[in-house]
Amino acid sequence: MTVFAAASLKESFTTLGKEFEKDHPGTKVTFNFGGSDTLAANITAGAPADVFAAASPKTMGIVTGEKDTAGPPVTFVRNRLEIATLPGNPDHISSLKDLTRSGLKVVLCAKTVPCGAAAQKALDAGGLKVTPVSYEQDVKSALTKVELKEADAAVVYKTDVKAAGGKVEGVTFPESARAVNDYPIALLKNAPNPDAARAFIALVRSAEGRGVLTRAGFLAP
Repeated sequence: MTVFAAASLKESFTTLGKEFEKDHPGTKVTFNFGGSDTLAANITAGAPADVFAAASPKTMGIVTGEKDTAGPPVTFVRNRLEIATLPGNPDHISSLKDLTRSGLKVVLCAKTVPCGAAAQKALDAGGLKVTPVSYEQDVKSALTKVELKEADAAVVYKTDVKAAGGKVEGVTFPESARAVNDYPIALLKNAPNPDAARAFIALVRSAEGRGVLTRAGFLAP
């Protein structure tokens, strides 16, 4: 069974995939993690997959618009933005406005990616303009720039800051409340393994699945 999922779900879904394999002997779960917009484009182009979990309804809409889902998508979690800084926050970043400071190397996700669209929504809410040193194709790539000290800060999800452990430090900001992302999941119409796919979606939405996701920092839908 193949699951296409937003990059921010990597740690949680990998854990759930192992649980699923344990409960369904003989079933192998393969994940393709990446930017939701790229994954959606791959699905509509015919890439074989059973399940799609996107980081925004808009990117899921690319797939439902092509009638490539077997039923209506369901929101299973939500996610909120944080600023990822270097450990110890050496640049003393305490607000979204601080990212507009000259000389500060900031990375954002591309605007077509859910984390980039959410960051733009938060910046608009604060009436702010940030000129990043780069736009990344998924949230993990944006975070990696900070981890490698190629950037001073990145606007990513709270869950990614948490998953990075001590490699980065998170800074919350009030504008993030205006840009919370819903994550929908759906069975795909041409799923090669529909029964396993339905069972995996059930696991994601179960109490066990919710536990894994909320421990990772995701919000209840």
